[in-house]
Amino acid sequence: MHPRRGSRRPFSALPNHHRTRPCRGTVEGVTDYWNHNAAYHPWLLDIAGRIRGNVLDVGCGEGLLAQRLAPVSTSITAIDPDPDAVRRTRGRVSSLPHVTVQHSAFDDFDARGRRYDLITFVASLHHMQLRSALLKARELLTPTGEIAVVGLSANHSIGDWLISAAGLPAVRIGSRRHRERRDIGVVVAPPRESLSDIRITAKEILPGARIRRGLYYRYLLHWPDSRF
Repeated sequence: MHPRRGSRRPFSALPNHHRTRPCRGTVEGVTDYWNHNAAYHPWLLDIAGRIRGNVLDVGCGEGLLAQRLAPVSTSITAIDPDPDAVRRTRGRVSSLPHVTVQHSAFDDFDARGRRYDLITFVASLHHMQLRSALLKARELLTPTGEIAVVGLSANHSIGDWLISAAGLPAVRIGSRRHRERRDIGVVVAPPRESLSDIRITAKEILPGARIRRGLYYRYLLHWPDSRF
């Protein structure tokens, strides 16, 4: 996720030094693009296509994932705390009656008793308090529901930095090949937890979850069905 002019609030209440920062420049009107987050949309579409149920997309940004999930999902609820993101998503999915867009942070989101077959987080989980967000996501699932995360982690150790450096050539090649669009006009925040921290918390809250590093400085988390 990338910064956006006029962003008004982060995904959840965080200390001031963790708050998101806006940037200048948007891609209003662009219907399709590739970036380091969209690179993992096919993985999410495979999961959603197998489930074919009710999806909650947390931190929907400008709505590309919600639009792509629509053909393989019974319903989609897309939420975002930024009013401009909500406006843009509504415009993108206006012809899709089974997609609902709500202006809400995840910690404030009221599902009104509804439960979901799949909950997705794409570059949004690190905007929130990790433990409370995973707990709430687990509570919002149906008995057979799944959580899929395309996340960002912080480099805390020498090993983290070395792994990031080793992936740089592949990142540059992929970005050039796919003509990466870096700024899509959505909110960003730096990740706080390392991948080791995330593994520890996920193991406690989502037993059996598997996490793996991906390209483009992302990690993938899938629970409980860990077929990557």
